[in-house]
Amino acid sequence: MNKLVEKLNQLKEKSEILIILGSGLNEFLKATEIIDSLALEKVLDVKTDKSIGHVGIIYLVKVKDKYVYILSGRKHYYENPSDKTMRSIIQAFAYLGIKTLIVSNAAGGMNESFKPGDIMIIDDHINMLGRNPLVGDNNNDLGPRFVDMSEAYDKNYRNLIDQISKDLAIDIKHGIYMSYLGPSYETPAEIKAFRMLGGDAIGMSTVPEVIVARHASIKVLGISIITNMASGISKEKLSHEDVLKTSQKSLSRFSSLLTSFLKHI
Repeated sequence: MNKLVEKLNQLKEKSEILIILGSGLNEFLKATEIIDSLALEKVLDVKTDKSIGHVGIIYLVKVKDKYVYILSGRKHYYENPSDKTMRSIIQAFAYLGIKTLIVSNAAGGMNESFKPGDIMIIDDHINMLGRNPLVGDNNNDLGPRFVDMSEAYDKNYRNLIDQISKDLAIDIKHGIYMSYLGPSYETPAEIKAFRMLGGDAIGMSTVPEVIVARHASIKVLGISIITNMASGISKEKLSHEDVLKTSQKSLSRFSSLLTSFLKHI
């Protein structure tokens, strides 16, 4: 991790904002001016799955007049990384002084009022991974052993994105994101159980990053693109190719919301 911090310090500018782009959302980079970049696997023993669009590159970009770090590609627990690996990237940015994490993902809709292409602001999450990235020795430099998660997703940020969506006339939803280990998609019976637990959308990422960010007192905004209706709700077979296609169809609205949000923080 020290090597990553060192390399990030060598980028041409600094930022206090990190965006993690979920599946199908890499084209948001076209709405930015790319200043510099750094491949993760050159500085950390972290290889992302490029075959599903997670290229594993950290970009320093400029959005309007603001510098922002963007992570294009993430690790998932279904790739069987260690807890140390899962926390290493966010903690490196915490050492750099990141104050805001904007995390995005592609998710299956469990709330029957949702439809593919909807944008859901994450109000809270349910961790069904069976894993927590903070397991192991605590990093006392960054945060306490036991982390308060009563406001995992910053309320002020959620209020701000609501106002921005009204100003831009972009419809958004709110809901609870559930993280599932994968890599198999969920069965209809599992989805029925998860809906009973209160989940509105389900995916295989995001929660570990948010836990690590909150440990370091980084404020979080979470955005899910509803790319399909979950198993048992939709009669369609699930495929990653369809997930990517639907994410890309939502890209214009996602980019508008995100660009405006960055201007206001």
